[in-house]
Amino acid sequence: MTYTYPYPRPAVTVDAILISPNQSVLLIERGRQPFQGKWALPGGFIEMDEELEAACKRELDEETGIRIEELKQFRAFGSVNRDPRHRTISVIFYAFVEDEIVPEAGDDASKAQWFPLDELPELAFDHLQILDEFKEEIPRFSINS
Repeated sequence: MTYTYPYPRPAVTVDAILISPNQSVLLIERGRQPFQGKWALPGGFIEMDEELEAACKRELDEETGIRIEELKQFRAFGSVNRDPRHRTISVIFYAFVEDEIVPEAGDDASKAQWFPLDELPELAFDHLQILDEFKEEIPRFSINS
């Protein structure tokens, strides 16, 4: 397929929220700009021939070495200035995992580790807002569903 447009288009990314039984979230330390050295949800840009959930699973695997069978879509975030590089719209997926799977940082992640939801490091982009809204909208008891 060839795509040509007479005006700019936004980029689309996917991000994963993985929550452990003890209410920790998996984050990656960014190895590249923007926000190099800051923590973020694992994720990245979709490829043109990829479904959204498949892209999120791929990015999660590339950045943490963790493979998840099923992710649920949470919401999309698209504030105009959420990414300093260009207009970016992110579709967020989530899963509750049974154990804190040991991650292995890869791709553009320099580290990957679990953080308690109430003790988060400084986050890149609007990922703190995303996690705050996730905590408000997704009941904690859904960890068993």
